[in-house]
Amino acid sequence: MGAFLSGAIMMGCFVVATFFWRFWRRTTDRLFAWFALCFFLLGVERLALVLTDVSETGTPWIYILRLIAFALIAVAIIEKNRQRT
Repeated sequence: MGAFLSGAIMMGCFVVATFFWRFWRRTTDRLFAWFALCFFLLGVERLALVLTDVSETGTPWIYILRLIAFALIAVAIIEKNRQRT
């Protein structure tokens, strides 16, 4: 059941990444490109979780992708807010 849910979350992340990529191509707003990259990384992280079958506490190295994705979201928001001033 856990693999099924991770697969559904992975698919959702890739779909959202595709939508943000499409919005970026339409508007050329860098915030959309950052978010597309972040959701793509979150999808890759879920794929790696399913393929490697790691336990939640055993190997924390795979969660570095999640940390990078959330850090990129913070960078994207900060960059967007700095452009206005």
